[in-house]
Amino acid sequence: MKQQQFEYAYLFGSVCPRRGIGEAIVVPWVNKEIMIQHLNQISQVTEYGRHAVVIMDRAGWHTDDIAEQFNNVSIIKLPPYSPELNPIEQVWSWLRQHYLANQTFTNYNDIVDKVCSAWDRFLESTDRVTDMCRREWLNLTS
Repeated sequence: MKQQQFEYAYLFGSVCPRRGIGEAIVVPWVNKEIMIQHLNQISQVTEYGRHAVVIMDRAGWHTDDIAEQFNNVSIIKLPPYSPELNPIEQVWSWLRQHYLANQTFTNYNDIVDKVCSAWDRFLESTDRVTDMCRREWLNLTS
């Protein structure tokens, strides 16, 4: 008999389909404060004079007040049980299919390293980011 242990890493990631770029953090747990840290990342890389719109599901840490401190970030919450409307869901699927499925990890740092490497490989192609995440109904610019 072998003892199994489980450790988790959570990737908070977002993309800008117009620019073909993304931002992410990898953390050992999820909560409102970490979501605010991620929104701060987004705010920092949003071009001056532009406004980031972040599409979110209704996870418990996606509270209505998390974007209040940012003047260049807004949140749009999806209807319940509609992950197919969120383009980032395709990114998670791509990461699993290409880099993270059927993996064993030696420890937490190995998990973080492999997740970060997968994210970086996804971002290597701005065309991939744009093609995978752009939606005509999300086009808020002319």
